Amino acid sequence: MPGRALLSVSDKNGLADFARGLSALGYELVSTGGTAKALRAAGLEVLDVSEVTGFPEMMDGRVKTLHPKIHGGILALRSNPEHARAMADHGITPIDVVVVNLYPFEATVAKSGVSFEEGIENIDIGGPSLVRASAKNHADVTIVVDPADYASVLDEMRRNGGTTAPETRRRLAAKAYRHTAAYDAAISGWFGSILGETFPETLPVGLKGARRLRYGENPHQAAAFYPFGDPGTIGGAEVLGGKELSHNNLLDLSAALDAVREFSAPACVVVKHTNPCGAAEAPTLSEAFERAYAGDPLSAYGGIVAFNRPLDEATARLIAVPAKFLECLVAPAIPPAVQQILQTGATWGKSLRILVVGPLDARRRRLSMRSISGGMLVQTEDDRLLDEAALKVVSKRAPSEAEWRDLKFAWAVAKHAKSNAIVLSRESRIVGVGAGQMSRVDSTHMAIRKAGERSKGSVLASDAFFPFPDSVELAAAAGVTALIHPGGSKRDAESVAAADRAGMAMAVTGMRHFRH
Repeated sequence: MPGRALLSVSDKNGLADFARGLSALGYELVSTGGTAKALRAAGLEVLDVSEVTGFPEMMDGRVKTLHPKIHGGILALRSNPEHARAMADHGITPIDVVVVNLYPFEATVAKSGVSFEEGIENIDIGGPSLVRASAKNHADVTIVVDPADYASVLDEMRRNGGTTAPETRRRLAAKAYRHTAAYDAAISGWFGSILGETFPETLPVGLKGARRLRYGENPHQAAAFYPFGDPGTIGGAEVLGGKELSHNNLLDLSAALDAVREFSAPACVVVKHTNPCGAAEAPTLSEAFERAYAGDPLSAYGGIVAFNRPLDEATARLIAVPAKFLECLVAPAIPPAVQQILQTGATWGKSLRILVVGPLDARRRRLSMRSISGGMLVQTEDDRLLDEAALKVVSKRAPSEAEWRDLKFAWAVAKHAKSNAIVLSRESRIVGVGAGQMSRVDSTHMAIRKAGERSKGSVLASDAFFPFPDSVELAAAAGVTALIHPGGSKRDAESVAAADRAGMAMAVTGMRHFRH
């Protein structure tokens, strides 16, 4: 038989209709502050929590629901005679439905200029207590934390005499605990950032908003995506069209976007299997795309392309031709007219996955996490590129101005290729990439083979030092004129000598960019 329902929410979407449905089923509505005001404005009769407890809301609203007449009504086991006697002795009425979602802590602390005190005041105390108590006693209490569940819960109650099935209450309880866990993780992370704790002893991770994917890396693997929703990232992107995004699409899109954000001039990066196979800077976006795609057209077919500028019509027309089949495209902005060109310019256009992420300078720094057998590896992101103060020439000949420009461009791309990474560049575009090989010389062979005749006059970037001079000698034979690498090998002198013999310029960065 319907009894009391307690409603206290921050997110009021759909609340009035849900409360109206509960009232129609015979529930007495109990509420607090702004929620009670919203329900009364919707024409509903509401009992204030203070009327139930006999105490007013106090201390600026910090204390209102933390009372035995509230928590006793939630936690009492209905089938336990001692609990029933305690409720009767103390005038406690059972609460059978609890509808709670929490203060918008994350949204508050994400705003610029928010004070520590304001963050503290947006830490909900009563709400999580209500949620956890209700979830613990889900044998008797229905706990609803998500407005998306209002309709299904109400429909079930209407079919079942005003109550929900035990399996529904258990499912909602599990969701409620995940809700408070994510909330606590956000608060813990905020405190950690203020205290400068990068790796606390315990690292709560609150992932939410799961999007089920068709499958993982392979069809026999299940997969889901938990987006943080940050602007300027794949997790915060708007998907404008195309087929459903896959696990591998998301990996490649993230790799492409991370690479293209390294450049300040109009740039394009083409990625295949998380490795850049083409990249270019140019005065215009359309020229950057043409030059990037030409870096390795064979690998670019079916690839992922990223831009660091809003996509324009001229570039879209170059993309949307039958010979240039792409899986995904991501850019800061794509006007409707440009989207139309992409989706209608080639037969494969309707399947093209198109993502818009907003300004690329808006990304927040996060920890990078990766699971291994029996644990989790956590590190800070590789958000540096080049320390100009540590950069020095070690060869007899210094790079020319043009070589410096290409060396820095190649170095930026090498940061985003899998180790051992070798990148050949010429005139601010990639002409050959060798990545993911078990030896650096194998990657050098691959990059030179990819470049062909274009290796003559190019420069080479290596993500880590040369353990032997063989890669330098191979590059010299292919016509490479300058090299950049971190340095630090016991055999650095041999590599420098090989460069000097060939008249090549060599610079060391003092910083490596392994990407395993």
